[in-house]
Amino acid sequence: MATLKPDIVVVHAAWHLPAAYGKFCDLVKSRGLTIHVPELPSMNGDRPPTADLATDTEFIRNYIVTNLLDVGRSVVVLMHSYGGQVGTNALFGLGTKDRKAQGLPGGVSQLVYISAAASLEGESMIDQVKRFGHMDLMPLAFDYAEDGTCVDRNPKDLVVGPGLSESELEDYVSGLTRWNGVCLYQAVDRCAWRKIPMAYVYSTNDMTLPFDYQKHMVETVQSQGVEVQTFTLETGHCPNITKPDELAEIIEKVLESM
Repeated sequence: MATLKPDIVVVHAAWHLPAAYGKFCDLVKSRGLTIHVPELPSMNGDRPPTADLATDTEFIRNYIVTNLLDVGRSVVVLMHSYGGQVGTNALFGLGTKDRKAQGLPGGVSQLVYISAAASLEGESMIDQVKRFGHMDLMPLAFDYAEDGTCVDRNPKDLVVGPGLSESELEDYVSGLTRWNGVCLYQAVDRCAWRKIPMAYVYSTNDMTLPFDYQKHMVETVQSQGVEVQTFTLETGHCPNITKPDELAEIIEKVLESM
């Protein structure tokens, strides 16, 4: 009997909507996999914001449990950028071993961080910025409104980076929108990577979550006694669009190693 392939769930980045992952999703589907990209509540466009990290956490947890785990599915969760903060917080206790011990079906079998926040309990994404002494760069990178929502001031260079034609770049950036920037300052309560196998995809040319930040986060996780499978892409913050084929290949390698 053939082994049932896991479902893939993408927890998307700040400013992004599910459509931004369309090309990557098509490549994943072409490999015979099912992929989901639920839209985070913090991207609902409300002014002032009505959703934050806590709302996103509850939403992703409920989405995965209700739609996938409770019907016995195995799930691999891909987290991009801020999505790492959400997944880290939301997926605690949903690993396959924990679910089995409770007599529950299904489980999250693998976490994959893609240039994503992999924080410790009590840490926010802004703590990384402070750690590296880059708080003075925040006003240059992000345009915050009085209600706390924000956009990136230069998404072509800082968010996407090189690798696309001008028309592709324009199309991608046109799909980015305002997000509740308060989420940057909100800490995770729990760390799913403590009990669920973890992989990390480095983006070496990232201008939003710099390579040094990524390496520090992985080293911190490793210092907690957790093994991290790592991969490297020479690209900017959005390999889902600048290196979709290579990223899909990495995901396939992760699945093969499970």
